[in-house]
Amino acid sequence: MASEENVPFDPTSFEHIPVLLNECLEGLAIDPAGTYLDGTAGGAGHSRQIALRLDAAKGGRLISLTDKVSGRDLLYQNKTLYAGNLAMRNSWFSGGVEWNASIIGHNPFTCSPLFAARTQLADGTPVLRMYEYERLRGVSFQMDFFLPDGSRVLFARMRLVNENAQTVPTYWWSNIAVPEWRDGRVIVPADAAYVARDGVIFKDSVPVDRSGDDVTYPVNNPKAVDHFWKIAPERRKYIAHLNADGWGLVQTSTRRQRGRKLFVWGQTRGSARWQEFLSGNPDDRYIEIQAGLAQTQYECLPMPPRTAWEWLEAYGAMNADPAQIHGAWHGAQAAVEARLETLIPQERLEQLLRQTRDTMAKRPAQALFCRGSGWGALENLRRAHAGEPPLSPQLDFGVPGAEQAPWRALLERGAMGEYDPREPVSSWLPDARYLPLLAQAAQGAERENWHTWLQLGAALLTQGRFADARDALARADSLARCAWVKYACSCLHLMQHEPERAAVYARQAAEAAPEDASVLKFALRVLLEARQYGEALRLIAAAPPELQRLPRVRLSEAQALVGLERLEEAEAILLQDGGLIVPDIREGEQTMSEVWLALQQKKYGLGREAAEKIAPVPYRMDFRMN
Repeated sequence: MASEENVPFDPTSFEHIPVLLNECLEGLAIDPAGTYLDGTAGGAGHSRQIALRLDAAKGGRLISLTDKVSGRDLLYQNKTLYAGNLAMRNSWFSGGVEWNASIIGHNPFTCSPLFAARTQLADGTPVLRMYEYERLRGVSFQMDFFLPDGSRVLFARMRLVNENAQTVPTYWWSNIAVPEWRDGRVIVPADAAYVARDGVIFKDSVPVDRSGDDVTYPVNNPKAVDHFWKIAPERRKYIAHLNADGWGLVQTSTRRQRGRKLFVWGQTRGSARWQEFLSGNPDDRYIEIQAGLAQTQYECLPMPPRTAWEWLEAYGAMNADPAQIHGAWHGAQAAVEARLETLIPQERLEQLLRQTRDTMAKRPAQALFCRGSGWGALENLRRAHAGEPPLSPQLDFGVPGAEQAPWRALLERGAMGEYDPREPVSSWLPDARYLPLLAQAAQGAERENWHTWLQLGAALLTQGRFADARDALARADSLARCAWVKYACSCLHLMQHEPERAAVYARQAAEAAPEDASVLKFALRVLLEARQYGEALRLIAAAPPELQRLPRVRLSEAQALVGLERLEEAEAILLQDGGLIVPDIREGEQTMSEVWLALQQKKYGLGREAAEKIAPVPYRMDFRMN
């Protein structure tokens, strides 16, 4: 392999003879449903052969990125894959690389299945393609991953398409988890950043901020913080995290992906608790270096109609002079940029993006081995009915499934059909193009169909048409007094800042679906926000024993007891079995510490700070990052 020193890397010059390949595979005894933490950035073929022996239908996965030159992992690997409460699925785990499309924040469908297929570059290099139709924004995204023989970087070619007739607000961030090294430094081509900390956003200088600390060393950030680097348009776009030896991960891209960010959990006790909670190991700490289309994560970009945005990301190992990396800021930038040009020149990135557009990215895959949702198929059906061209023709979205069945019936027959009010609503579709169809069905063939009126009310709610939504939901409520209508009514009143009315409907929803844990948790949250503590306790007492024992329900019970000043009972719940653990605590949520401190304030008749000195928040409950 050509040296990195002063010579642009040429993948075609690489030749590698695998060492003990067959012996390694024999020793691993690959389980088709297994999980393997060995994704190598090299050309020996071990990872490829492991992948070929996995069965995606049985849950097999190959995750990680390893620098074969040093034998070290580039990404933070969460060995537990513990599911946290993020996005709509109440399912997220730390570690690896997370790509977020659609609305601001984590993808609302995190951990949902994607389409996955095999294809190849023009020279035969294998390509892993993952894609999906995102129904909230009505856009499709396509991610093509390839590792040419001899390449020191993994390429991720992204394609985001708005095939609608209107402009769509669009969001994309690639979130990369890397180990938090005591001596690690994050290098970016910027001298300033927009900083989000303590609920405030302000502009500050880098590397040394207004506090006098060099914040490019993550451990120098005492609190959880976001740094969105202000990178000049003409600068190369990259972010690197390098250790004391000048080694680590670098991510770079073509020019469209212009934003870069550093997220640090901080050094507080609550920060440590969060990382231990997500990994099971108090010493297993990580940070996130990120890359996005916009400058910050508080904005979406207007994507014009019938537009495709494409860019190429590259992930790989970097070795730079540690004296430069840990010296003057501009010298550190110059060192990274010089190494980048030997690792993967900017023009080569741009060239690869252009070369793969028609030869790979816009061509159908050769083999589909995992299916995502049926929403893309439904959208293609809607397009066919409207005389519009299909979504990206190279992407196979299959056929609509069970979730899409009522919407398919609405398109084809003008009616959603009967739906059992005892069953949870299978799907929602916040697409304004379905509003006329829903209204026509509700006013015509399905005047007596509660489900059609519910879907109409929910669709109107997403459009901010509260008065019309209220009328539609009232009609649904009159036709079938079921939990899902009550839930929607509660949401409407919450959005209109009517907590008491929201609480009435939330309680009724839980009473109508006494076995549904999600509805119970929702109802308790609404009741507690309305300070209806007695109603919350009565609802818990009426719930099945298995729901009463849920940690989230126990926390709500403790909160209600504190509100009623039944302090000993509340404290017993919080301290039971060494301290209450709530598995579905949400990122940034401080309910546990707030309940504890409210209890202690009432117990001792003191202010917050004085009470905490006497009875500090137990470590297991302390998730305060700031």
